[in-house]
Amino acid sequence: MAIGFAEASKVPDGIDSGIPSGKMYHIACKSWCTSTGELRPLSFKFEGDDGSMILVHNLLVQYCEDKNYSGILSKEFGCEAVVAGLLRNFKIIFYCEACKWVMLI
Repeated sequence: MAIGFAEASKVPDGIDSGIPSGKMYHIACKSWCTSTGELRPLSFKFEGDDGSMILVHNLLVQYCEDKNYSGILSKEFGCEAVVAGLLRNFKIIFYCEACKWVMLI
């Protein structure tokens, strides 16, 4: 019995990562692609709640996971860095199709 395209390309249950949670900031991220095609964030800038531009560098990437947020392919990086003078744990997410970065705190 042949399986149609719609059935063959159906996303299995449980693969959806849901909706990202936390306060979202849109960021301008400087990243590097390795020779093996891995994406590595190096530093980023974002607008703080008071309107000031904040630069975050010396990121410690603790993990990287491929995610599927509501059908949108993305890469999630769990990071640690000094943000506005405080050591913070946060996530940055790269939305592959839109080529867009966000930070979640």
